[in-house]
Amino acid sequence: MPEKIVPRSKDYSRWYTDVILQAELADYAPVRGCMVIRPYGYALWENIQQALDRRFKQTGAVNAYFPLFIPQSYIQRESEHLEGFSPELAVVTHGGGKKLEEPLIVRPTSETIINAMFARWIQSYRDLPLMINQWCNVVRWEMRTRLFLRTTEFLWQEGHTAHAAAEEAQEEVLRMLEVYRDFSENEAAVPVIPGRKSEKEKFAGAVASYSIEAMMGDKRALQAATSHNLGQNFARAFSIQYLDRNNELQYVWQTSWGLSTRFIGAIIMVHGDDQGLILPPRLAPIQTVMVPIWRGEEQRQQVMATVERVRQALGDGLRVEVDGREEYTPGWKFNHWEMKGVPLRIEIGPRDVERGQVVLARRDRPGREGKTPVPMGELAHRVPVLLEEIQASLLTRARDFLEQNTVQPTSHEQFKAIVAEGFARAHWCGDGGCEAQIQEETQATIRCIPLDQTRGPGRCIRCGKPAKEVAIFARAY
Repeated sequence: MPEKIVPRSKDYSRWYTDVILQAELADYAPVRGCMVIRPYGYALWENIQQALDRRFKQTGAVNAYFPLFIPQSYIQRESEHLEGFSPELAVVTHGGGKKLEEPLIVRPTSETIINAMFARWIQSYRDLPLMINQWCNVVRWEMRTRLFLRTTEFLWQEGHTAHAAAEEAQEEVLRMLEVYRDFSENEAAVPVIPGRKSEKEKFAGAVASYSIEAMMGDKRALQAATSHNLGQNFARAFSIQYLDRNNELQYVWQTSWGLSTRFIGAIIMVHGDDQGLILPPRLAPIQTVMVPIWRGEEQRQQVMATVERVRQALGDGLRVEVDGREEYTPGWKFNHWEMKGVPLRIEIGPRDVERGQVVLARRDRPGREGKTPVPMGELAHRVPVLLEEIQASLLTRARDFLEQNTVQPTSHEQFKAIVAEGFARAHWCGDGGCEAQIQEETQATIRCIPLDQTRGPGRCIRCGKPAKEVAIFARAY
């Protein structure tokens, strides 16, 4: 039998790690703080990549690749960027047995090296907009690591764009934020709150940062993706200029945006339960697993012949696995595939063959509640429909959880109680000192200032001064 995992209610952090290891998503690497992404986990990442890449290309972005090593002098050109990343940098000082003339930084993010190339490629307004995305790995020397959520090396995509006007850059920032929201909710069934970061929480070197914020199963926040308006900061640092229509030299306006393998952590924590993973069908590496049940060779032949007919009837449009292993019992297989979060299980035994039916078992509804006998002739239609029902059900359940645990406090004391157990949607005066005091008192940070500001003006939840905006406060990963 698969090993037991610690219940979420007993030790959420241990439950999270147990699920990753038992579901064979990833394992610890020999290098401290790094992880090995196992084939099942990488297949999930590939599905995330494909869903996002399709959306990126629809906006006009194209893929490219830039070096892993960045000259130290490049990082130093943008002072705020350097200050923000310096504690996390990995530096190469020797290569080929010799000391390097200039140290190289192992890519923590690629703004600097990409902008050095943009300075070569952009000469005229005709070269704009320039919209590049790259799928790659990055290295940030983290002191406290956790599989997928925070590792020294991780995988991500980073988009970088250059525009002729500030308005175009801001439109791109918000367009990509919407791309991430759409992906998160419609592919991963993870509801999010899109909004702007405070000055304290924004990306180093950005004029403004935006993010989508998700609530995990323990009611903590996770920054799931970001989109940054870089203004002309990097353009001035790297002399990225173009001749406009009046033949005058102008600096470009830029953006960057990204989502990483930490999103896999979000999927685990939003949907998982005490039996393991629950994966949204649109991203699941295996959408349907068929488990044949038999005793003796005669039954095996009958059942397996039926399994093959069912497999052909389902066609090639679904990701289907047949678990015909003879060394494991059906009960072991049920637990194994539940742990791995496969959305739908098809059980076929001798009685099902006789009755011309199968039993469908939904992963999002464990036990008898999720089991339904279905005539074999209806499977080709019922299975895709049921997968869409599961996808919608996961989003509804997660959205209800987010809404039920996002509260609008009416006093500072109530605010402190709320952020200890969920999200607080509260007015904030905009003062950084107030923000810092809230974090010191509660360990909660401003996750974002939501784009939805329908509440209007009010008074700051901490100091009582007039406040124009509402912010989302929460403890976060």
